[in-house]
Order: sequence, then C-alpha cells, then structure tokens
Amino acid sequence: MAEIIVTSGTEVPGKKVVEILGIVKGNTVRARHVGRDVMAGFKNIVGGEIKSYTDMISFSREEAYNRMVNAAIEKKADAIIGVRFMTSMVMQGAAEMLAYGTAVKLK
Repeated sequence: MAEIIVTSGTEVPGKKVVEILGIVKGNTVRARHVGRDVMAGFKNIVGGEIKSYTDMISFSREEAYNRMVNAAIEKKADAIIGVRFMTSMVMQGAAEMLAYGTAVKLK
C-alpha cells in the first residue's frame, strides 16, 4: 500500500502543496443492534461505558478513514490535509460516519 501523509492541519512541515487534487471522502453507515440497545439502556441507568457502541464507532471511524485514504491513493495524492470526521443519523437506529479532507500533491 502506498504511503500517504494524513493530517488535520492545512500544511505538511517541510513540504509545499503544489497541486490540489480535490476533496476525498470515505463513509460507512452502521445500524444499532437490539441486543446492544438492551445493554445500553441498562448502562444508562447504572452508568459506565457502553463498550459495544465504543467498538462500533471505532470500527466505523477506521473504515471511513481507510476509504478516504484509498480515494486519495486513486488520485495519486501525496497527502490529505484538513482531515475531519463527521457523524449524522440517517434513520432511526442508524448513523453515518464520514471522513473527508483535501487530497494534494507535495514538493
């Protein structure tokens, strides 16, 4: 797999952006599981981390990130700058995780 620099900043130290290739993004949509909701409801009463949801969000973030990086590699980018993550509910019980940034060529 090609090496690519990924940063939330707008610059890469020691490098100069010579070309903007465009926005790249990756997303995934995940639905909750009824069994998880029962445990989440219980945790809501007694408090504590809802590990199954933490794992689901972590996996979703990683998948969206990898899809964004793959989109940048397809554009032959050297880096992705200005990376952000966003989530939104797409329907009751399902949410989208989106990773996006600007693919660039460096010198």
